[in-house]
Amino acid sequence: MLPLEIDNSLLETLRQRRQNLHRLVDFPVVLWSGGSTARNFPANIFPFRASSHFLYFTGLPLRNAAIRLQGGNLELFLDEAPASNALWYGETPSIEEIGAKIGAIAVYPMAELAQRVTDAATIAVQDAATWTLQSQLLNRWVLPQQPPQDIDWQLAKAIIQLRLTHDTGAIAELRKASEVTVAAHRAGMLAVRSSQGESQVRAAMEQVIMAHNMTTAYSSIVTVHGEVLHNDSYHHSLTPGNLLLADVGAETPGGWAADITRTFPVNGKFSPTQRAIYQVIWAAQQAAIAMVKPGIEYADVHREACLAIASGLVDLGILRGEAEDLVHKNLHALFFPHGIGHLLGLDVHDMEDLGDLAGYGEGRTRSDRFGLSYLRLNRPLEPGMLVTIEPGFYQVPAILNDPKVRSQYQYLVNWERLAEFADVRGIRIEDDVLVTSNGHEVLTAALPSQIDMVEELVQQG
Repeated sequence: MLPLEIDNSLLETLRQRRQNLHRLVDFPVVLWSGGSTARNFPANIFPFRASSHFLYFTGLPLRNAAIRLQGGNLELFLDEAPASNALWYGETPSIEEIGAKIGAIAVYPMAELAQRVTDAATIAVQDAATWTLQSQLLNRWVLPQQPPQDIDWQLAKAIIQLRLTHDTGAIAELRKASEVTVAAHRAGMLAVRSSQGESQVRAAMEQVIMAHNMTTAYSSIVTVHGEVLHNDSYHHSLTPGNLLLADVGAETPGGWAADITRTFPVNGKFSPTQRAIYQVIWAAQQAAIAMVKPGIEYADVHREACLAIASGLVDLGILRGEAEDLVHKNLHALFFPHGIGHLLGLDVHDMEDLGDLAGYGEGRTRSDRFGLSYLRLNRPLEPGMLVTIEPGFYQVPAILNDPKVRSQYQYLVNWERLAEFADVRGIRIEDDVLVTSNGHEVLTAALPSQIDMVEELVQQG
């Protein structure tokens, strides 16, 4: 059984993507899907996720498969399922039937791949067994988290050019992921007042995603400790006065992702200090979103959010000085240390398996400056790009309690005033923004982020 079907529209989209690749490279390309990894014994495996580059050209999350692309055509390499699989997993289409579904011109067993990889380019798959096989068959190192070289580098640049902007088929899938993610967040907001712990809110959100035959695009973050940026623990209890930060996104069966964050009070009412900080972050997000259009540098969008946050914290008496000067001195990064967002597509951090090749334009490298070093995207925006806009405020003890930080910024931070905001551990607001031909569209706009509307939604629960 296959997890999804390929209709005529998707098949035409896949063929067009292969033709687009052919226009950019004239050498053969072999892409592997990857395989399953055992958790603790061979039959108990982690959920399988096919390589996004493989998915982009095939549309099907086939396990232990490979494709060869040349001249706009696709050859599929896949072994027939063992007869015993029918007992455990049900009937499986033949490899010829699968090949026909994705428009392959030929289908071969995996054993024949070794004779068909000569002079082929590839991209490393994340699981060790697959990238080891890639290295063996291609007779060169093909490693994840390493910049591709020579012919593989040319392929990576070509695929980046294709995947940076989304075609109509991709945008349709991304809209589906956004709609389900919005519904999941609504369910979480409605469930929080009747929940005792983080895990119950997480369950309320993820059940919506599962009910739509989707999976989570990444490990959900549902936490009262929003200052821990990638918190994947769910054991804390919920008590009045807590803020709950929920960063949860759905992924369609074809692999397309959404990514939303909302922060809301577990009792349905922000405290005065929480409300004040939330309003600063919401205003920063709105200012950043308003800038999104073709030709705008994403780094400038990030800087706009930084200025808005610095200005808001000055107004609250937490920072001292002018916003421009404070951002220049990285004061904003004490509370907003990460970048304003990232590319979104088949990966929630799209194409970051290629390091900064996708996120950073030609000749650009990451800054070593505090507050800019975690910027994931630094290139001009183009129509068809999908990006996240996600400013935040975090009181991270490792940063704020560092004696060097206290000494360096002793006169620019009003530490006594900051202590009055102790009930604000972390706030982040994130939406998915599509760059259009003359501006932008917020795909996740159906989920409220305005403070009064957030309170109203939580109180409905």
